[in-house]
Amino acid sequence: MIERTVPLRAATLAALCLASASPAPVRDPQLWVSNEVGNSISVIAPRTNTVTATITVGKRPRGMALSPDGRTVYVALGQDDAVGVIDVAKATLTRTIPVGRDPELVVVSPDGGTLFVSNEEIAHASGVDVQTGRIKFSTQVGVEPEGIAVSPDGSKVYVTAETSNTVSVLDAATGRLRKTIPVGENPRTVALTPDGRRAYVTAEAGGNVTILDVATDSVLGQFPIRDGKTKPVRIAFTPDGRLAYVTEGAAGTVSVVDLAAQRVTDTIAVGKRPWGIALARDAQRLYTADGRSNQVSVIDTDARKVVATVPVGDRPNDLLYIP
Repeated sequence: MIERTVPLRAATLAALCLASASPAPVRDPQLWVSNEVGNSISVIAPRTNTVTATITVGKRPRGMALSPDGRTVYVALGQDDAVGVIDVAKATLTRTIPVGRDPELVVVSPDGGTLFVSNEEIAHASGVDVQTGRIKFSTQVGVEPEGIAVSPDGSKVYVTAETSNTVSVLDAATGRLRKTIPVGENPRTVALTPDGRRAYVTAEAGGNVTILDVATDSVLGQFPIRDGKTKPVRIAFTPDGRLAYVTEGAAGTVSVVDLAAQRVTDTIAVGKRPWGIALARDAQRLYTADGRSNQVSVIDTDARKVVATVPVGDRPNDLLYIP
C-alpha cells in the first residue's frame, strides 16, 4: 500500500506544481526612438501612443539595434566613440563599449556576439566583440560610411559610403574587403529583404534605390523614388517582402514601393525631415522619426495616412520596434 501511495503523491505534487507555475510574462510591444540632440532615447507604448520612459544615454545617439534575444538594445553614441548597452526590461544604460571614432549606425551579428558599426568620420567599419569589448577589426571603407547591414548567415557586412557612392562588402569574421560596388549618389541605407536574398540601397542625392543580389554581390537593377528629388533615406519592408516603405527627408513623406514592379505606388505625408522608420510586427502600423518636428508619426498602413503623432526628444533619428 505504501509503495503505491508514495509515487502517486509525488505525481500529484508534480502536477500541482506545473498547474500553479506562472506563465512567462508577456511584454507589450515598445517603440524606441533615439534623440540625436537630446542625448536620450524615448520609449513609446504603441498601444497608447504615449512616451512611457526617457533613457539618458551618451552624446549624439543615432543608430540602434536589438539583440537576437530581444533583451538588449545597442545605440551608437557618435560623440562618445562608443556603443551604449541598454537593458530592455529595466530601460537602463548598463555600460558602454568603445567602438572607434564617430559610430553612426550599428547592427548585431545573427548569433548576438558581434557588433558592426560604421565609423563615419574616419571612413572605417568596425567589428566589436560584445562580451569582451575587443575590437576584432577596423577596416577602411568608402568616404563617410553610414548604412550598415549583415547577411542572414552572418558571413558578410555591407557598408554604404556617402561620398564615394559605393557599398563595401566585408568578411564579417576578419573585416577583409571582399568587394566594392558602385551604387547611386550619396547612399544612405543598405537594408536586406525579409528573405535575405536582396539588399536595397537608398541614394539620397541620386533619388533612387539600387538592388543588390546578396549571393553574388552584384547589381540587379536601380529605380527612382518619384521625381528623384525627395531625398530617400531609410527603408522598412513588409514581412511578406511585397512592399517597402521609404522615408524621404526633404519631401516630408514616406513612399510605398511595390518591390516586384520596382515603382512607387503611393506617398504618405508625415512631419518634417522623416529619417528613421519602423514597422509593427503585424504590419498594421508604420512609424517615422520626424527629425525637424521632434515627433514620431504613426501611420495606418491600410488607410495610408497618419493617425497620430507622438512628441519625443530633440531631433529624433532612428526607430526600433520591439515586439
